[in-house]
Amino acid sequence: MSEKADLTSADLTAIRQSALGAADPLGVAADLAEAAAAGRLADQADAGYALALAAEIAESRNKLDAALRYAGRAVEAYGTGDDPRAGAARALRARILFRTGRSADAMTDLEALRPLLTQHPDAAAYVSAALAAGGRTRLAEEWLTEAVRAVLADRDQPAEPASAEDAGLLFFLLQQRHRTRHALGLPHDHHDNLADRLETRLAGAAARPAEDLVFFPEAELGKVLAQWPALSEAYGADWDEHRAHLETELVRQAAAGRTGLALLPATAAGLTRFAGAEGDPSSAQTRAGFARQLAGRIPWPPERNEACWCGSGLKYKKCCLPRSRG
Repeated sequence: MSEKADLTSADLTAIRQSALGAADPLGVAADLAEAAAAGRLADQADAGYALALAAEIAESRNKLDAALRYAGRAVEAYGTGDDPRAGAARALRARILFRTGRSADAMTDLEALRPLLTQHPDAAAYVSAALAAGGRTRLAEEWLTEAVRAVLADRDQPAEPASAEDAGLLFFLLQQRHRTRHALGLPHDHHDNLADRLETRLAGAAARPAEDLVFFPEAELGKVLAQWPALSEAYGADWDEHRAHLETELVRQAAAGRTGLALLPATAAGLTRFAGAEGDPSSAQTRAGFARQLAGRIPWPPERNEACWCGSGLKYKKCCLPRSRG
């Protein structure tokens, strides 16, 4: 690993993709741990990420003592903050604890993570994977089933979501439960059938109109809504709703397997010119045509610690990243 003065989130992601093919992966793991300890990270909030990566590398080489040490330091680095990666680090430690024969300690970690199943989309995957690593796939199915029931009971909408987007967190739980039950050889039940229906609807909606990714900066959206108040239904009633819609749609498209996603920056004047030539922008056809002729692109997603795509000046993790979970 290079001795850069400061490792960014992008550097860590690149290391994740290349470390296992490195000539000395355990050396890379040790360097990552040293970088976290010595403050050689562009953002010290990435210390847990660097240490968890070191743990994964060491685990892949069956150096379980080192992996457990790094994983423990990763959990400590995340502390009690709200970084969603903290749960994944704790699940990683539980997985390694299982492999070292410390099942009771592993279950203590996982029991602490169990409430996250009804709070964070990623938790269904990393909690159930850790349980499966400990030979507790049946318990993972039980936990996921209880989480599905709890989320269904808390929904204000009808019990049958109309789409994967409408299902939100429930969709991720149903997917993971479906995979877990398949691994166990269990027959389909009504929750599995719902998972299949949502998958089918998601596949059918994978190619959404380009208008769904048109982005107006805050001042521009204000001008658009002042001129055409009815467009609040298409673009959002205010800038927060506009950004939340876009982030949610981008996450949905990424989950459907689409790559190279980008936002299409637009202006009120541009929409006015296009509408003057082509028709009323309250028409979905006009909005779609406007979207297709936009030349600019804002690649998505940015790194967690990079500036947010919306131009707020805040880091992505503190701005639009959480909006898709609302």
